[in-house]
Amino acid sequence: MSLPHAGFRPIEEVAAELGVAPIHVSPRGRDMAKLDPAAIDAGPGTGKLVLMSAITPTPAGEGKTTMSVGLTMGLRRIGKRAVACLREPSLGPVFGIKGGGTGGGRATLEPEDRINLHFTGDLHAITAAHNLLAAMIDNDLHFGAASGLDPRKITWPRVLDANDRALRSVVIGLGGDGAPRESRFDITAASEVMAILCLATSLDDLRERLGRIVVGRRGDGRFVTAEDLGAHGAMAALLADARWPNLAQTAEGGPAIVHGGPFANIAHGCSSVLGTKLALAHGDIAVTEGGFAFDLGGAKFLDIKCRAAGIWPNAVVLVATLRALKMHGGAPLSAVDEPNAAALDAGLANLEAHLESVARFGITPLVCINEHLDDREDELKRVLSFCDSRGVRAARSAAFAKGGEGSIELAELVNDAVSAPATAPHFLYPLEASFAEKVERIAVELYGADGVDITPAAQKSVKTYEDAGYRDLPVCVAKAFRSLSDDPSKLGRPKGFRVTVREVRLSAGAGFLVALMGDVMTMPGLPRRPAALDVDVDDQGNIRGLMRSK
Repeated sequence: MSLPHAGFRPIEEVAAELGVAPIHVSPRGRDMAKLDPAAIDAGPGTGKLVLMSAITPTPAGEGKTTMSVGLTMGLRRIGKRAVACLREPSLGPVFGIKGGGTGGGRATLEPEDRINLHFTGDLHAITAAHNLLAAMIDNDLHFGAASGLDPRKITWPRVLDANDRALRSVVIGLGGDGAPRESRFDITAASEVMAILCLATSLDDLRERLGRIVVGRRGDGRFVTAEDLGAHGAMAALLADARWPNLAQTAEGGPAIVHGGPFANIAHGCSSVLGTKLALAHGDIAVTEGGFAFDLGGAKFLDIKCRAAGIWPNAVVLVATLRALKMHGGAPLSAVDEPNAAALDAGLANLEAHLESVARFGITPLVCINEHLDDREDELKRVLSFCDSRGVRAARSAAFAKGGEGSIELAELVNDAVSAPATAPHFLYPLEASFAEKVERIAVELYGADGVDITPAAQKSVKTYEDAGYRDLPVCVAKAFRSLSDDPSKLGRPKGFRVTVREVRLSAGAGFLVALMGDVMTMPGLPRRPAALDVDVDDQGNIRGLMRSK
């Protein structure tokens, strides 16, 4: 592990700037700390909330986390007590395709190598709590299934914080006194325990939500929960420390609350409610993000997290780059740095789709152009002109190259936007709508689909859940993140397509139904050339090659 950087501020100083009393700060070394959620009630609670989202991701890159950190630093440059409120990276993508999840260039979270690796151990605690429940399920079966669990109807998998496609389908219980059965591993970020940790508002709420987890069914069809197995108390004990939000800092020394890390393509994609509320309690402006594009993390932030937490953003910012827009317009990845007005204009249709989606929640969006040093001025102006023609305010940010100084234009735009009163919460669908109506609304209004097909197996699952009393739940769609559709090959703004719900899973503790579309995997695999190949440590303990952007 690399040594503390000379430029890091002692974490106690960062907490003091945030206004958190020392009694609520539990340092984890010189440059990280846990914050007692009790600090939420000790702040003035007058902060404004900014959601950073983006256009549909491409291999050309959008840089949402970099822009979130840059905006936070830019706001501090203009005199605002801004707080970055972001997710924790998962080891799977860090060693897989992303090569780090703490921003890039001069707009990073620090200490970046520690945050990207084990940080304060939250993901390990979530893994342990999830797998404790799995072990107690198999222990119950071993001793005669006092719970009444039918081994063929167990739905609770195991998890691991890694990308490992070999674990997507496994057989467990072989040899000895085991009870062989088929099962699977998900990545920890996809665990319902992760979603519960991020949505829970208190220790009691955490414990109760854990108890509501459905692990399978009895022979008579009735559900068996973690509480039925007596596992929820021990699970809460494993998570007691992990539920405290983490305090780190930006590259310019500003406070950053980094807590929770569900993926937006297979979960709800937002940092914790406690972390967000803590930032709002003590900062002037809290900058948070939803994973991937607005159709995934952004919409789930509004329909799931905001609904559960009783919060609503004062502004929503969509991040785009010229390179990504050109790729959505048909340019190959190898040519996105070349001038291509036609591809840029065609790619703007993807941005337009997301602008319209934000507006469906009653919010007027802002646009951030993540500027690269070699971007052409005429192409940047084309994007600005496009936004202006649609009555959308936009700003450029060079945070990657210049840090907070490069994000002042964006900071001033956002600061002006949050000075106006927030709109009233306007959700995409009412909770009392049917499952089919909710999914149809999401697919048609956010994805641009012509409609939704629900497989017979998925329909049967929904009926089973509703018959058991699990009605009026929001829907968390798990789908491809590189397309507005459920087909990752369809870039831009596809037309004339339908989406298919192939499976529906119940997350009773988190409080939503998960609708799986397309070939989305809850256990990702490593790419042909994993980022892990570039990572090493020198004889001084310094991590090398972790951040691909450096």
